Amino acid sequence: MKKWIPEHEAPEPLEGPVVATVTGGTILWFVLFLVQLPFYGWYDDHGHLWWIWTCLAGAALGLIGIWYVRKRDAAIKRDAASGPTEPVGPLPD
Repeated sequence: MKKWIPEHEAPEPLEGPVVATVTGGTILWFVLFLVQLPFYGWYDDHGHLWWIWTCLAGAALGLIGIWYVRKRDAAIKRDAASGPTEPVGPLPD
């Protein structure tokens, strides 16, 4: 079986406002949780209580995500400030 060799170099990863995106998503999950709280009884009566807890779980996981992407962003900036590094050669066969 022949080993697959890529014909083109992989493109650079797209970077966007990752911290803002994750923060916005976390805020959205928490707002959805707060909006549904007054209707707790209705959700409980109709068997949809998991909707409320899903929003809270999304907000909690979003807090972990905010911590992670802020650390990642700081590490990327720290690496860029340290100057260029030597390119790594091709991988051995």
